[in-house]
Amino acid sequence: MADAPFPPPFTRLTRLTRLTRLTLLTTVAGRLRAIATRVETATPPERDRAVDALRAFAILGVVLGHWLVTALVAEGGTLHTASPLGPMPWLAPVSWAFQTLAVFFLVGGHVATRSHASAAAGGIPYGRWLGARLGRLFRPVATLLALWTAVTVALLLTGADLDTVRTLVKLALSPLWFLLVFAALTAATPLLARLNPLWPLAVVLHVDLLRFGLDGPSWLGWLNLPAGWLVPYTLGAAWTRGELAGRRAAVVLLTGGTVATAALVLWAGYPASMVGVPGAAVSNLDPPTLAGVTFGLAQCGLALLLRDRLRVLMRRPLAWAGVALVNLSAMTIFLWHQTSLMATTALGLLAGRLPGLHTRPEGLDWVAFRLAWLPVFGCVLAVCWTAFRHREQEPRRSHPRGRYRGRFRGRGSRVVLVHRGGHATTGASDHA
Repeated sequence: MADAPFPPPFTRLTRLTRLTRLTLLTTVAGRLRAIATRVETATPPERDRAVDALRAFAILGVVLGHWLVTALVAEGGTLHTASPLGPMPWLAPVSWAFQTLAVFFLVGGHVATRSHASAAAGGIPYGRWLGARLGRLFRPVATLLALWTAVTVALLLTGADLDTVRTLVKLALSPLWFLLVFAALTAATPLLARLNPLWPLAVVLHVDLLRFGLDGPSWLGWLNLPAGWLVPYTLGAAWTRGELAGRRAAVVLLTGGTVATAALVLWAGYPASMVGVPGAAVSNLDPPTLAGVTFGLAQCGLALLLRDRLRVLMRRPLAWAGVALVNLSAMTIFLWHQTSLMATTALGLLAGRLPGLHTRPEGLDWVAFRLAWLPVFGCVLAVCWTAFRHREQEPRRSHPRGRYRGRFRGRGSRVVLVHRGGHATTGASDHA
């Protein structure tokens, strides 16, 4: 008689391991379904979930975009940044998919104008309304600044290369420019609620004509920093006013923005990449150019076209729970995603120069390795999220029952108080 391929004890152990694994997966799936059901029950039926979905996609798009086009190259005992978009310009479509800040400003303008109108109707002073909104934006910043101050001091005391320290600090704090612009627009919401988006668009157009057409000074471009982001923000206000309710406006934005961007890239000399490329003469993002703004218009049109489909998709409890989780921690994810990339890079140096992590971003092999690193970045970001997400939530004592005419629906839930019906109230997830 032939021997069995495995001894009976080993066979029993293998079956037990499989059973344990199946039980564990079943338990995890059950827990996820229970959490999703709880979030679903706690969400008001009149909530526009498409708004939350667009915000979540915008934040995750920026995160993935940064992870894909930001390389920290280790050479000669130093770290410096590089981008695959330089040696591989054919990767420019990656920036088209993941440079989604215009959608975030669109949603931000929509939610802020609704929130301010609701607060004013409820007799809430402007100062209290603004303080609540800016608090949700800047509470997580203090922790980031404290940690990176300590890291910087430690690096300098241990004799780290100054260029490396400068590179790391600049990358870690790079998300803050966005918060400053967004905070300024939020503070100006009462003045911007009825501003036609064509006015800031005209400013961007004339600034670029002066800069590129008439050889004006380069510093003029920084006028586009507020004006460029005012365009999608005021589009959000127009959404609140009901001017973008139908498909026609969305189609016009998508078509017009796409045609204008293509024309500017093909015939006016604007870069094809919608993010900055180290060493490039012109960046469409820093500061925004006319091509960057028209591309944002196309993105906003596409986002508005997808609203109905997103509302249908968000009826699925698991999908909605995922979107709700991202919204509750949007600033934590945004602020710490670059730190997670750098932490992975630093720890990886212990094993030497790893492809796709420390090597120059040149060739398809780098792209393949970088894609493989994305789950690692995500795991490190999850650790940061676990450690710092509590800094994003407003203390419970500041939410007396009934404040802002909202109430919690479901024990422990915080995903309930944003843009309800025709009014917008403030809640933990209302970051935009």
